[in-house]
Amino acid sequence: MEQFTDKQIKALKPKDHIYDVREKNGFAIRIFPSGEKSWVFIYTYSGRKRRMTLGDYKTMTLAEARIKHGEAYKTLKSEDKDPALVQKQAKMDTRDSSTIDGLIDEYIEKWAKPRKRSWKEDERILNHDVKPKWGKRKAKDITKRDVVLLLEDIVKRGAPIAANRTFACIRRMFNFAVERDIITATPCVTIKAPSKENQRDRCLSANEIKAFWHGLNSAPMSEATKIALKLQLVTAQRKGEILGAEWCEINFDTGWWVIPENKAKNGIHHRVPLSELAIELITELKKLSGKSRWLFPSETGKSHMRGESIDKAVRRSDEKVFKKAKLKHFTPHDLRRTAATHMTEMGISRLVVSKILNHVDSSITSIYDRHSYDPEKKNALTAWSKKLQQIINDSVTDHNIIAFKNVT
Repeated sequence: MEQFTDKQIKALKPKDHIYDVREKNGFAIRIFPSGEKSWVFIYTYSGRKRRMTLGDYKTMTLAEARIKHGEAYKTLKSEDKDPALVQKQAKMDTRDSSTIDGLIDEYIEKWAKPRKRSWKEDERILNHDVKPKWGKRKAKDITKRDVVLLLEDIVKRGAPIAANRTFACIRRMFNFAVERDIITATPCVTIKAPSKENQRDRCLSANEIKAFWHGLNSAPMSEATKIALKLQLVTAQRKGEILGAEWCEINFDTGWWVIPENKAKNGIHHRVPLSELAIELITELKKLSGKSRWLFPSETGKSHMRGESIDKAVRRSDEKVFKKAKLKHFTPHDLRRTAATHMTEMGISRLVVSKILNHVDSSITSIYDRHSYDPEKKNALTAWSKKLQQIINDSVTDHNIIAFKNVT
């Protein structure tokens, strides 16, 4: 067909297969067995045949399709670019800069995922509380008042801390949008967190540690979850780092667990000495994890257990087990704080405890002090393990605290 006319295009009938009718320079109409038709551009780029959809025949006139084809042809010939990829990127840019739905997607993909191991929590927060209210609205149209009202609604439903987390996530997302010139200013400016948060200071006493440890026997959770909780108390390491541990990082012969920098929360390579109690618990995991590379494989085996499952298990056990044992509410993170607090009570220096916790030391002295503190960490966790076993076995109470002796 030399040059399309409306009459000729309308007369094209469907066949039992898809077929194209071409004009010059790759301008074509595609006819589907259903009778649907679409304008396309057929071309070759980097030695490969490509097909780009210009628009639907029902909604795009022949004249409009010619203009669209002319633009794509110019992109191919004058700019030496693949017009289909240029079109795809343009659609993404338009989508991302126009609506909150698009901004959320771009924020998660381009900011949260590369920077945050907890990016799924950002995604959950934004999908739960932001998308339903603002999803179809343009990002540039969200006002300070919109943010305030959204946060007030979350507080009113009895979730003040969730409101704080949502605000923090929204603020990061809008700052990201400003940095990428998607919007000119953030609507979060001068807004304060909606609820006051008290710094957590929950620390289990010796009696509570005993109630927790023995209460796990009847707690409604998997054996792996019980061991994960115990390891937080025994090693004083972060929940996420324990759950993400792999067998290649554990050395039973030397008694060390090495957390690589890409897994450590602060990005610093960390060596954790394994006490006899820790090795005993990890050995139990070998029977549970099978051939998995993970100490705590997920149900599918494709990854490791997530922190949310541990948190839920503790909440389920609160009413059914722990409250009956007169153990007040605690979170998994409180177990790490408990270990650190009891170690300092035993006389272990705060510096050594800080090294065990893998906290960042930003002091001037730390720049010059390149000591590994491995011997001190090992002595401290060995002493803590012994005290813990005495607590569990009734030889230590809240009124009978063991003093630490730095035995090399």
